[in-house]
Amino acid sequence: MKNHAQAVVIGGGVIGCSILYHLTKLGWTDVVLLERDELTSGSTWHAAANIHGLHDSANISRLQHYTMTLYNRLEADTGQSCGVFQPGSLYLAQTEAREHQLRLQAAKAKLYGMNFSEIDRARAEELHPLVNFDGIRCIMWEPDGGNVDPSGVTAAYAAGARAAGAEIHRFTPVMATVHNPDGTWTVETPKGNIHTPWIINAAGLWGREVAALAGITLPLQPTEHQYFVTETIAEIAAMDRRLPSVADRDGEYYLRQEGKGLLIGAYEKDVRFWAEEGTPLDFAHELFADDLDRIEDNMMRAIDRVPAVGEAGIKRVINGPMIWTPDANVILGPVPEKKGYFCCNGIIPGFSQSAGMGLMVADWIVEGEMRYDMFAWDMARFGDWADKAFTKAKVRDQYANRFAIHFPNEERAAGRPCRVRPAYEMQKDMGAVFGLNYGWEHPLWFADQPGVEDTKGFTRQNWWAPVGAECRMLREAAGIIDISNFAKYRCAGAGAEDWLNAVFANRIPREVGRSCLTPLISVRGGIAGDFTVTRTGAEEFHVIGSGMAERYHARFFNMVPLPEGTVFESRTEAMCGFNVAGPKSREILQRLTNASLATADFPFMRSQRIELGGVDCLALRVSFTGDLGWELHCAVEDQVQLYTALLEAGRACGAGPVGSRALMSLRIEKGYGSWSREYSPEYWPQEVGLAPLVKMDKDFLHKDAVTAVMQKDAREALVLLHLDEADTAASNADATGGEPIFRDGTGIGRVTSGAYGYSVGMSLALGYVKGAKPGDAVEVMVLGRPHKAVILGEPPFDPKGAKLRG
Repeated sequence: MKNHAQAVVIGGGVIGCSILYHLTKLGWTDVVLLERDELTSGSTWHAAANIHGLHDSANISRLQHYTMTLYNRLEADTGQSCGVFQPGSLYLAQTEAREHQLRLQAAKAKLYGMNFSEIDRARAEELHPLVNFDGIRCIMWEPDGGNVDPSGVTAAYAAGARAAGAEIHRFTPVMATVHNPDGTWTVETPKGNIHTPWIINAAGLWGREVAALAGITLPLQPTEHQYFVTETIAEIAAMDRRLPSVADRDGEYYLRQEGKGLLIGAYEKDVRFWAEEGTPLDFAHELFADDLDRIEDNMMRAIDRVPAVGEAGIKRVINGPMIWTPDANVILGPVPEKKGYFCCNGIIPGFSQSAGMGLMVADWIVEGEMRYDMFAWDMARFGDWADKAFTKAKVRDQYANRFAIHFPNEERAAGRPCRVRPAYEMQKDMGAVFGLNYGWEHPLWFADQPGVEDTKGFTRQNWWAPVGAECRMLREAAGIIDISNFAKYRCAGAGAEDWLNAVFANRIPREVGRSCLTPLISVRGGIAGDFTVTRTGAEEFHVIGSGMAERYHARFFNMVPLPEGTVFESRTEAMCGFNVAGPKSREILQRLTNASLATADFPFMRSQRIELGGVDCLALRVSFTGDLGWELHCAVEDQVQLYTALLEAGRACGAGPVGSRALMSLRIEKGYGSWSREYSPEYWPQEVGLAPLVKMDKDFLHKDAVTAVMQKDAREALVLLHLDEADTAASNADATGGEPIFRDGTGIGRVTSGAYGYSVGMSLALGYVKGAKPGDAVEVMVLGRPHKAVILGEPPFDPKGAKLRG
């Protein structure tokens, strides 16, 4: 065994072998995979191995589509059979909500050139004569759906990697991973040690244990999962073709042909955790005892849909482990606090995503960044707050609701509250309905009494009217928004200005009290983040960014060494904040301070440290609402005092609390983008309207990359769309994000954010389009159906910014 490698992959399941294969495809051939037992040990070998292309996330759909199309090529290239069966898949909708979901996915499939479309019952009965389609509202057909052989696919990835020069060592457990002073790693095994700059943890059921060797805790929890295979069914045995699989997710089971029988699997409500204190090291190809009584309800729904299931005997039952994350998405990416350590753990639909996941890992390792924005998979979305109790509660919910629709704006209650600030109980008593942001509870909207919960769906829900009232209150008087979930940082020291200039693309303010907006540039030249930087002292700065991306952004900050004597520290837990905005915001705040808030004394994009209601605050003249307003940041222990003072002063002016759902609407009225929606590493500065903030006359992080992309024409443009009132009223729905945009039947873009603009009386959406301009008529596929829309030339609220600067 070699003693040095470019990267060491730990884990010989389908994901580990795919990563190894894709590393070699990108030119890294000096790579090694270590497997403690035989390849496919753990959960790979017993997987049902279904494959499908469509997902609610467009980028995950792209990766699943890539995976499906790779299998046949992989088989041809390596000579190793992948056992690919692609008789197609039928997707059934029993409910209106599922119909909305499937129609939206079909619209996305058309936009991205994927094969997924609606068929009628007669055609569906031809494709699968054993299915009873009574009660089905909508049927979608994916011709490329099917399943693969788990061992065959894994062996094919391994063969392809070996042929390119990679080494695979079976029965080689990793005993230790030592982080060296230079940031490299030493991987210790019974067969010798390997020195490497990169460890990739793809250890499957043992992901927690392998991470612990490096002092890393991952939010993972295994569960049992069952499926069974029937004896031969005569009708299938008589056929000269393979039946398509059936995705009846409203029935909470999956079904496909296996041999001459059927395979049926279920995600039952009675979840059973396994290995809560750690996966046994001697576990390999074992299974658990059968317990079909647990999935009886699911089985009965499958029998109702496919009566032949109830007439067939059971040939075998598979009850094996699978390992989950709190949101059922993979934990992917380099650990921000451990240079050279990459995680790829907690994969559920592994055979639909194996190739795409391997490609994304290889992208990041070899080129420094993935080609797609995959923040939904990024391990940085979790922090230490995602402890064992939170993880178990979330995994229980995810498993039991595996096939439930994840609706736009849906906030699930499992595992919460996790992190709260002092004003939480006060807000709760005021009727706040809370959302989750990087573990923190924050108000989404305020009901007229405590205890109200969100309803959920694709159409306008119970919060739609109350959020409208909050928006109109703020535009007509003022509103008080809790912005404590923003990430806050302090940078101080003799080298602070130089360091911030080296990190961010805009010029850092030279004058105390001035603020600037600045992009953070990604490895490929896209937008990694947007920040507000305020100079608060001769050698001190206050920096504000996206709260959910705080750990993600740490990777970029770590790329630029801090000068000696300079500190950069998170203040997110130590500080809270409120945005007071609206035409009467100055009047409200002036009641609480002796400092002059007149425009001449406190202009737009300036800051001062002032006292408000007896609380020391850093006040910034800025507002994400696009209206006159101030952001007020105080110590966490002063949050309740400041909030109480603001609410009391606001009440006299007709103002009150406002939640983040209203803020979404207000910022879209102004055409403001938001990180992870409009801003992401996929988009270039000139495409998002941030090019003027990229100062090419100074050096900054990834300047070479952004120089290259800014010399190119924009591939598409960020635009604001006004949706036809008659169409949105008829569907009782607004765009929410992800809806395709068509013009004359041709896909030209997609929505990134959408909301009703209550103060302007317009259903609005932000999105990216190509080859279109203001005034053009387009169609936005809300609920998967065309809604007429027009591209606006300017935002409908305060297009010249007079209110913001007034």
